[in-house]
Parts: sequence; C-alpha cells; structure tokens
Amino acid sequence: MIYCANKNHPIQPMYFILTILLWLIMMAGCAQSPVSQTLSESVPEPPVVKASAPPQEPILRMETGMHTAGILRIGMDAAERYLATCSLDKTVRVWDVASGHLVRTLRPPIDQKEDGQLYAVAVSPDARIIATGGWTGRNWGDSNSIYLFDLETGKLIRLITGIPCNIFHLSFSLDGRFMAVCLVYGKGVQVYETTTWSLSAWDKQYGDQSDRADFDTNGRMVTTSSDGYIRLYDSSFQRIAKVTAPGGKRPYSAIFSPDGLKIAVGYKDTNKVDILSAKDLTLLYQPDVTGVSKELISVCWSTDGQFLYAAGRWADSQDLFPIRKWSLAGKGSFTDQTASRNTIQNIHSLKNGGIIYGASDPAFGVFDSDGNRSLFVSSLTANFMGSRDFFHISPDGSAVQFCFEQKGKRPAQFSIPDRTLTLYSEYPPENPKMISPHISTFSLSITDWKNNYSPKLNGNPLKLKKYERSRSLAIAPDNKSFLLGAEWTLYRFDNNGNVIWKNSSPSVVRAVNITEDGLLAVVAIGDGTIRWYRMTDGKELLALFPHNDGRRWVLWTPSGYYAASPGAEDMIGWHRNNGADREADFFPCAQFRSIYARPDVIDKVLSTRDETEALRLANEESGRKQQEVTVNQMLPPVVTIQSPKDGFVVSSPEITLGYTVKITSGEPITQVKILIDGRLVTQERGVLYRPPSQADHGEATHDLHVRIPEQDCEVSLIAENRFAASTPATVKLVWQGKSKPVAEFAIKPKLYVLAIGVGKYRDAALKLEYPAKDANDLAAVLEKQSGRLYREVVSRVVTNEKATREGVLKGLEWIEKETTSKDVVMIFLAGHGVNDRNGDFHFIPHDGNPEQLRSSCVPYSILRDTVTRLPGKVIFFLDTCHSGNVMGDRRSVDMGDLDRIASDLASAENGVVVFTSSTGRQYALESPKWNNGAFTKALVEGLDGKAEYEKKGYITINMLDLYVSERVKELTQGQQTPMSARPKTIRDFPIATP
Repeated sequence: MIYCANKNHPIQPMYFILTILLWLIMMAGCAQSPVSQTLSESVPEPPVVKASAPPQEPILRMETGMHTAGILRIGMDAAERYLATCSLDKTVRVWDVASGHLVRTLRPPIDQKEDGQLYAVAVSPDARIIATGGWTGRNWGDSNSIYLFDLETGKLIRLITGIPCNIFHLSFSLDGRFMAVCLVYGKGVQVYETTTWSLSAWDKQYGDQSDRADFDTNGRMVTTSSDGYIRLYDSSFQRIAKVTAPGGKRPYSAIFSPDGLKIAVGYKDTNKVDILSAKDLTLLYQPDVTGVSKELISVCWSTDGQFLYAAGRWADSQDLFPIRKWSLAGKGSFTDQTASRNTIQNIHSLKNGGIIYGASDPAFGVFDSDGNRSLFVSSLTANFMGSRDFFHISPDGSAVQFCFEQKGKRPAQFSIPDRTLTLYSEYPPENPKMISPHISTFSLSITDWKNNYSPKLNGNPLKLKKYERSRSLAIAPDNKSFLLGAEWTLYRFDNNGNVIWKNSSPSVVRAVNITEDGLLAVVAIGDGTIRWYRMTDGKELLALFPHNDGRRWVLWTPSGYYAASPGAEDMIGWHRNNGADREADFFPCAQFRSIYARPDVIDKVLSTRDETEALRLANEESGRKQQEVTVNQMLPPVVTIQSPKDGFVVSSPEITLGYTVKITSGEPITQVKILIDGRLVTQERGVLYRPPSQADHGEATHDLHVRIPEQDCEVSLIAENRFAASTPATVKLVWQGKSKPVAEFAIKPKLYVLAIGVGKYRDAALKLEYPAKDANDLAAVLEKQSGRLYREVVSRVVTNEKATREGVLKGLEWIEKETTSKDVVMIFLAGHGVNDRNGDFHFIPHDGNPEQLRSSCVPYSILRDTVTRLPGKVIFFLDTCHSGNVMGDRRSVDMGDLDRIASDLASAENGVVVFTSSTGRQYALESPKWNNGAFTKALVEGLDGKAEYEKKGYITINMLDLYVSERVKELTQGQQTPMSARPKTIRDFPIATP
C-alpha cells in the first residue's frame, strides 16, 4: 500500500494500521545488506554534527571541463537536445547531445565534506528543469533537498526540502507531470506533482534503499530495491504488484518496454537480466548472458522495442566495458559493443534507434542503430586504477612516477623542483633513486587488502567505514605504522591496528607511498590527483593534477597557492556558496593570479612540511608582504549576457547587448570590457553601467551598444573590480546572408613581425650562439607569406648590438604604432630572461646587466602593456630560458618563469596567443646540429609547411602547436617541452599557408 498525500488519492484507513505494523516487523528483521560499488558504496552514513548554513568561505575545487569522478546518472529531454550528467564531484554538467559540447555546469551548495555529492539527475521532458539530488543540504539542514535548476539560465529556481535521507535516483514521468524520488536507508519512493512540486504519494514500505524508478506511457511506475523486491504501481501510484526478483537478490534497474508490455531488469549481484510481464511482474524469459562475467546493472530498450541493451560492471579480457545488444527484444542473438573503460552506469535509448550511455571513467558516448560509436566524451584525468605497481617516488617525494592509463600504459614523471611533466614511451626501467611502495615485512602481516572489505593485520580485521573497501597499502620505513588507501578514506594505522589518523579522500585512494625518511605520504587518488600528506598528522600539503593530455598540470596548496603550466590555471578554482537556495559561483584561480600564483611557495612546502612556514620563507626571500585580503574580498564580478541569445542571427552591425553584472565581494565594478573574437575593442559610446540597488541583491541589468563586423563573430564581456576580472560571458552571433569564407581573412590582413634576438652581450659570460639567427630565420619564413595568407608582410628584425634596451623599446613602439584591428601581429623574443627577487620577469638586452635589472633591462610590465594594447590578433613567441651563467648559481630562484607569463598574457582579458620554448625550469636548448635553437628550428619547419597535418591548405595555431611540441621533444630527446596557451575567447585560426 502506498501512502497518498494528494486529496485525489485518499488513504484507505482499514489498511493503514496493518501497513505500519508490517513495515515495522519487516524493518526489525531485516539487516541492511552491503551495497554495490556501482553507486551505493558512495553513500556513507549521515553525519551527526550539522552546520546552520552552507559554508560562506570559498572552497578550493578542481575544474577540468569534465567530471573528475564517475558519471553516476544521466538524464535527457524528450527532444534529445540536452544530456545532463551528475557525479560525486558535486557538479551537474549539461551537454549538447549532437556535438558533445559542454553547455553549462550547474553547481549546488556544497561543503568540504560529503554535502553536495550528487547521485541523481533528471531532465524534464520539455527541457525546462534539471532536477538533482544526493547528499544535498543534509549537513546544514534538518533534511535533504532536491535542487531544481533552470536549464536555459543555470539558475537554481527551487528547492524541494524535507527529504528524509539521501536521494538515490530521480525520474520524470513521460508527460512531465510527476517526478519519482528513490531514497536510501529503506525510506522508500516519493512522487511529486511538478505543477506545484507538492508531495503526491509516498510508499515507505521498503526494507532497503530504492534503486530505480521508471514510468511507462500510461503513467504506471516500476521500482527496484536492494531489499530484493520489484514493485509495480498504477497511474494513481497504488501498488498493484510486488514480487521477489527472480534473477537475483538485488535488482538494480527496471525499464518498461516502449509498448508498456514488458519490463527489463538488471541486477547488482548477478550477471542475469530478466524480462518480466508489465501486467503482474511474472518472469517471461531471460536473455542469453553467455560470456558475461559480472553484473549487468543497467538495461535499456531500443525505441521500437526490437532490441534490448545491458551493461554494467562486466569487462572483457582487455579490461574494456562492453554493452550487450540482443535482437528480438532480448530473445535473439547478441553482439557486444566496447563502450568504456569503467562501469557503465546508465543507458538511454535514442529516437534514431541508437543509445546514449554514461560511465564511471567518467565518460559518455553514443552508438547509432548499426552499433557504430558516433560520439565519445571521455575523462580528462589520469586513470590510476591498478596503479599500485606503477607508483614510484623519489626518496624525498619531490618526484613521482605514475601512469595515465591502466596496466602501466602512458607512463609519466612529474618533478616538483623542475616543475616538469615528462611522458615516456614505456615504463621507466628500474631506478634505484625511485622508491616503490613497501607492502610486506616480517613484523607486520597485512592481508586481504587488495579490493577487499575486510583487510587484516596479523589476522585481525582492521576497522574501515561501513561498505568501504581497501585499495592500496604502504608500510612505513620503520615498520611501526602503515598507510591503507580505501574507497573514501586514507588511513594511517599503528603496528597494533589502531588508527593514528584518517582523512576523507575526494575519491578512491588507488595507490600510496611513503618517503625514505617516513615523513611524507604520497597518494594517487581516483579523481586524477596526486597528493602529499604529512605523516605525523595527515595534514595535506600539496596536490597535483596532471591533465590527461600529458602537457598541462597544476600544483597547489590547501590555501590555494599554486604553480601551473601555461593554459592550466583554470583547472582549479574557488567554489563560493550563495546560500542554501541559490546556485553557487565558481572562480578560476587565474583570476587571483597576482596573489596566489606562487611557485616560490610551492618550492618550499615539502621541505618545511608546513604551508604557513613555506609562505613566510618565500615572502622573506622576495620581500613580499603577508597577504591580508581574503579570497572572499577579492572575488570578481559575475557577468551574464541576457540578450541576444547564443546563435542569434543579426543583420545590422549595430547591436544592443543586455547583460547583468553580479557583485560578489562588495567591490564596485571598475570597468566592463568588450571583446570581439577574443580581442579588446574600443567602445566609442562607452559602457552603460549603474551600481545595483539594494533591491537588486547585488545584481543589476544593463544595456550596451556594440558595433560588430559584418560576419559571424563572438562577442564577450568582462567585468572588473580592483582585484580581479570576471570570467568572460560570450555569445555567438550569426551574420544574416552569405557569410564570408574564413571570416577574419575575407579581406587579407597585413602581418607585422617584430623579431628580437640577443646572443652577443656586453657581458661575454652571457653569450649565446643562435638567438640572432633564430630571429632572422623566423622573420624570413614569415615573409614568404606575403601575397598568400596576408596581402603584405612587414617585418623588423633587431639583433645583438642593435638590441639594446633602447633598441628593444623602439621596436615595441614601432609595432604598436603600425598595427590596426585588421592586422595580425607576431612578436618573437629570444635571449636571456630572468626574474628579480620579487619574481618579476626581465628580458636582458645587449647592454643589460643582470645585477641591475630595473635600470638596464626590459621589464615584463612593458612587454605586457604593449602586446595587450595591440588591436589585432597577437601571437607572442618567447624563447628566453637559455642556459648560461645568467645569475651565477641561482638558477632555481632567478630563471625566467615562462609559465606564469604565458598564462597571464593568454588570459581572456589580455587575449594573446603565446608560444613558449620550454616549461617549468627547463632550459631552451640550442645546438650546431640544428644551426638554431630547438624551438625556432621547429617553428620555422612548421610554418614552412610541415605543420599542415590535415592538408587543408593552411596552418592553424593548433596545428603549429602540435608540430612544435612533438618536434622539439624529438630534437632534444625529451629534455625540452614547449608549451602554448590560447585565450578561451579566441578560436583556432589560420596563421600561414604551406
């Protein structure tokens, strides 16, 4: 019997007392069963201590543009335009189904613990609402909440409160009138009416968590539960059947066939799939599961009902996870389609006969009706599954070897002192300088710890959290303690099995290691990060995220001080809650670069084992004062373009932008910048802006008149306060009528080249062989473009004796005066570059003195002001980290930091495309074998035609980047890694023809 809260579904009194008694008897005799790793292992017991509201202090989070934990649920609208995915990483992401492009990220309020973990998501059939829930609001309220977001705007428009426990699954009826809510801890299934979002029905008679709910075209509902039962309800949500699942003890998913006559059931304790009668839940037949070794938790029908699909925790011999497809509605033969690298959590049918699925990689993909995969969006994180045998560290923990893929594939090493990420073609050979985890000793017998719920020390069980599995082990050098990595926790036990400390982990602890002195723990985590902890108390010291592209990385402290490769700063940032009933904001760390980009702090964290002390020492060395402004005080504005909408068709070069600016920190807006195709434009009419009134709640709407080119373009707005600039708000505009081919080159632009190379210095100790030749060679290859991609190429080469401080400044003045918004500018700078004691970069000209940087050299501030003021497209080539006796033996302190420069120039507000010769603390190498520097050698070859990989008749920024990257690594045997950074507001564009 289901309890009906709606007056149209009255309670039948004669059964009510009996129902309650039966429920109490059932609960008293029913022990809660272990939960499958598929999802429920991620639902630990509720906390005891509660806050009164979501935290107000910003929370440091990763942001890669993709989930960093497995996709647990997917949802889609009836028109199949949008896919919503949710994850334990506390975000919902909305994707364009046709292209796989990210539309927006939805952020509910969260805390530093479990709150905000999302287990459920559903999209209303009309694509207006995205509902999500999980461990949501429980840590600061009396109950859990379901968050309702507006899909178009991303705004959190409503809370459904009073949910008694974590939300495990959400599902809309096909007509959108109702939403089913599956609950954990035996709390049953609720149904909400979506017009008023009031509770319409609630069946509390469940002995364990409710796993899934599905509706048919007539409004009937079927549910599964870990209590072993499958339940069927009519359109009034009266239960009409309840049966013990025939194929297993723990039915997980149940889906109606399109005609409503059958129900397919998948399990989390068996590899079977059942087909039941949708009339009374009797077993009709079971599809052939030959060769399936593990559970098929997710099932799905094709839209015509002719095919049945199932997948889950079953992997093939290559450790890849297939989807099985049966003909004849599950009665016929089958084919297996490899889909992912981890558990496949959900499968949905598509109208064209195909399917879309979500997996724990995290990943999602689309198969067409013929079984061809037409779309796959995969994880951007390293996959540390099975990495215990491939996780090695240097004795002091400052270098770490790992693999981006399972079974030792794509091995890599990251060095903190050098700040370099190096890929290997095969796993590095045995290196006595690298330490593998110590997992056995005579005095400690630790058994059953590999993927086991019950690890043991000397035969005695170790106490883990409920439903938690042990994953990794490392014994301390003194054999008096050991680290155990588990599903959600990193533990340190003493040699008697007592917990010394334990830390909540953002994901599964896949591998652990301990430094030679026993003072640091180094840990590989399932979210793709490697983290360093203090062994004495478990305090986190550092975290590294190496991007799956093998090039980008970011390294940060718990307080947010960081070092990053070019283009990687936005991969971490600050999540700021705006209360329990509003969507949160996210601010990339790049917006706080001036304060928090502190490689000098990073350098000292492991040696001091204390972030505060590392900061004090770094400030003392550089002369910087202690930071007194908090992140909350520095938060930039949030700008949103309200009109026109993305993809709007325009026919006039004069448009009006309607936009809102939200003040997040109390700091007033200092200016609003306009960018067209990523470059700053002069706004003759000025920006119409008024401060928000109290009634605006910090958010005010404005209009802005903008002149656009007569072609397809992107218009971006950036609002600034005295501390930081907002993330750009961008709208794509489509020019009505015939668009001009390769729009920005419809009228060929001029190319202006300023090439500066200094190899001969007044100080002979600074001599370099090839910078002057590099500058001449690059100018020469670009001059070939005259009359081809460009109507004219105008170049100025300044080298050696002419490249004095005055000569460099005159070159910068020349290019600033000559260029217009229709031109392309390339600036090349080769020679020595160093940082002063404050960390500020200086280029050393011919007459420069490294001991008198301010008075004799060219500071970065002048370079920055010049290139950011140039009106056209700007590409800046930096080749300034050459070896040589520049600053005596102080290389580690004073070597020019190209990573920070590239990230700064390539920010949206500066809009410069940057190529650097090396990353981290690598030297830029030159050799008589190449008769150039390696970087310039690759540039010249690429621009001369070798970078035209796609044979399209032109070379783009991305093509050149790929060629230069691979060629320099080839020339230098991996000793030098060039990098590039491109603003998000600038699309890839042609820069040369072969």
